[in-house]
Amino acid sequence: MQVTDVQQSAFSRTNPFPAKVLKNVNLNGAGSNKETRHLELSLAGSNLTYLPGYALGIVPQNDPELVAALLEAAQLDGTASVSINKEGDTLSLQDALTNYFEITLLSKKILQQAASFTENEALKSLLSAENANQLKEYTNGRDLLDMVQDFGPWKLSAQDLVSLLRKMTPRLYSIASSIAAHPDEVHLTIGAVRYNAHGRERKGVCSVQVAERVQEGDTLPVFVQLNKHFHLPEAMEKDIIMVGPGTGIAPFRSFIEERAVTKATGKAWLFFGDQHSATDFLYQEELEKYQQDGVLSRIDAAFSRDSEQKVYVQHKMLEHSQELFAWLDKGAYFYVCGDKTNMAKDVHEALLQVIEKEGGLSREAAEAYLSEMQEQGRYQRDVY
Repeated sequence: MQVTDVQQSAFSRTNPFPAKVLKNVNLNGAGSNKETRHLELSLAGSNLTYLPGYALGIVPQNDPELVAALLEAAQLDGTASVSINKEGDTLSLQDALTNYFEITLLSKKILQQAASFTENEALKSLLSAENANQLKEYTNGRDLLDMVQDFGPWKLSAQDLVSLLRKMTPRLYSIASSIAAHPDEVHLTIGAVRYNAHGRERKGVCSVQVAERVQEGDTLPVFVQLNKHFHLPEAMEKDIIMVGPGTGIAPFRSFIEERAVTKATGKAWLFFGDQHSATDFLYQEELEKYQQDGVLSRIDAAFSRDSEQKVYVQHKMLEHSQELFAWLDKGAYFYVCGDKTNMAKDVHEALLQVIEKEGGLSREAAEAYLSEMQEQGRYQRDVY
């Protein structure tokens, strides 16, 4: 399949396809601290196709409860008509806040523009030059409802409110299936984001929509997003090493399915990690079956909460450093998917330590070795 094939569908980011939900299940066991949804969507009739490593965009909806709370706090009528763009298209305020605008992020710009609709001294003070740090702190983890509740009373019309907002951005998720294994389907692995901050429960816009409000038979507006920098080796005899803790497993499920269908001869090694083996080993049965069938050569799993000392994927890499380096030295491709802030950095550091130790190299030489792997396309990261 050529990459250009993906361009031939009439559906795109600006014209998403209404994909029917075929399956929506929680992958975590009872008692888990997490909720990870496995979502299967139909692409039948869309002419959309994808390669392993690509992402799927979903255009989400805001939580109706959050929209209702916002309308109440701003004392605005949800049936009021508002213009939503330069073209002059109109929606009801409720529809605009649910489907069109971003309401869970707060920025300096929104607060600056909102200041003209209130006499509130606290907001004026927060926006003064000397309070730049407090302003940054305030916007972190707060949303439009916080602003409306904290800095009233407001002289704000329905149109004034939407004039502050930017258009909803689609959420991108690594595709967790191979189209060769599931024709006309696309699968996703989505972790529901829920946390408490500033006295309120916060919810991920798209992840909690999928977890709480999307039923089988519903449709979601979707499009395929190319990812040219994260893909399987063209030569099927190449070995691959995949590091994907938590929902980072998603693209590797797609890689493994693709290699099963194409009967790739290269070996495949998966490092997976999560909290508890009993409740959080995502796709465990599938993966173990692939191992029995020889599609996966080995699986090393790290469960951080199952032992006194927290064990993560990078610890497993260091534990098997000799074999890991032997694979790399024979030309294996190394992939990482998941959290950019901590995990990807820790995995990068562990990889350098493995190359340094087993290759008998200085830190500088190990970094050069890794840079060369990157240039050859043998070290690829899909981090977010």
